[in-house]
Amino acid sequence: MINDFWPKSLFVAGVLLLGTFLLSTRTEAGSSENIAPEWVISEWINSEGFTLSDMRGKVVIIDFFQLWCPGCNKFSGPLMKKWSQKYSGQSDIQFVAIHTVFEGHSQQTPKILRQYVKEKNITYPVGVDDQVSSQRLPETMIRYNTRGTPEMAIIDKKGRIRFQHFGSFNPDVIEGLIDTLLKEE
Repeated sequence: MINDFWPKSLFVAGVLLLGTFLLSTRTEAGSSENIAPEWVISEWINSEGFTLSDMRGKVVIIDFFQLWCPGCNKFSGPLMKKWSQKYSGQSDIQFVAIHTVFEGHSQQTPKILRQYVKEKNITYPVGVDDQVSSQRLPETMIRYNTRGTPEMAIIDKKGRIRFQHFGSFNPDVIEGLIDTLLKEE
């Protein structure tokens, strides 16, 4: 009886873990419902500014982050830097970080963000998610239904969300997705 219990328990635990991962990751391709919403940015750093619709024909990698987010500083920020360097010679990809402050507003101001971008030597565009005073969450965070930070989204050349995930993930698998999307028309 004990010998039968553990293999079945591990199998059930594995299925539950996989189900949890799949529920927290959105990868439905081809659906018109997956059109990425336009972001709402109050200020740009490293850019004059642009809209998501300006990026049609490019794969867009978005890092939703906060200055003081440990996962952002240890995972998504370094990953964005690595990928932006790896794909630097390609004109059909755009990296964007969106500072989505939903807590600690007085400690995560645009002024402090500009210092952070300079200290971290971030060269791709960084947008400040617009905060409507009557809302607790910033506008782009609401539109993308993000669950916190770090959260990353990958938009294909047609403007569809092809990947969106809260927290860390296997970068090699997602890099494969990016390579596939870059080959698409």
